[in-house]
Amino acid sequence: MTDKPEYVLAPPAIPSVPVAGDSRRFAVRRIYCVGRNYADHAREMGHDPDREPPFFFSKPADALLTNGAPLPYPPQTQELHFEGELVVAIGKRGSNVTPDEARNMIWGYAAGNDFTRRDLQAIAKKAGRPWDMAKGFDHSAVCGALSPISKIGPLTKGAIRLTVDGELRQNADLADMIWPVRDVIAHLSQLITLMPGDLIYTGTPAGVGPVEPGSKVRVEIEGLSPLETRIISAE
Repeated sequence: MTDKPEYVLAPPAIPSVPVAGDSRRFAVRRIYCVGRNYADHAREMGHDPDREPPFFFSKPADALLTNGAPLPYPPQTQELHFEGELVVAIGKRGSNVTPDEARNMIWGYAAGNDFTRRDLQAIAKKAGRPWDMAKGFDHSAVCGALSPISKIGPLTKGAIRLTVDGELRQNADLADMIWPVRDVIAHLSQLITLMPGDLIYTGTPAGVGPVEPGSKVRVEIEGLSPLETRIISAE
């Protein structure tokens, strides 16, 4: 019988997100994000969209924030931006998979919001430095309830919308992705082994913009549970 390890500090809690219609939760291992996966968003960020291989960045798993939880306005920024996205949850291990094989790795989907300190991102880009502090800050990975693919089927199209205080800011279709979900998974699996518990934020359409304390942000994706986040002043 193996002795249980003892730790000098208590292990952190396991990050997780709720599952729609289920009391159980989905434990999260890692969070990956895709950059510029909608042509219109690439243009608004000053880039010429094409079908070069997608690029990726990460957020820490403990940056998760779930539906209805308030998001304190983060420090060191004057430009906190929303980015409504489809989130894909991975349910099977995969490395160097094909797009067809990638389909079988999907556990479910959720509405997500990739909050970004846009001014810090611009500074990092100009200096050729990593985006970590622009993308991976506390509570920056907002995720709604997951809907299992076994219940809703694969999502390849459907409306994705984001409103701020009821005003429509983003309005697109999942079919507008440059790289559809299965291709995103296949490309990422060539770089790193994907495991059960991984989340992939699949990119945002055009219309990203700032929020401030008091703003109420809502992401709606056809067929999924909506995601609401209220921005509050930092204590």
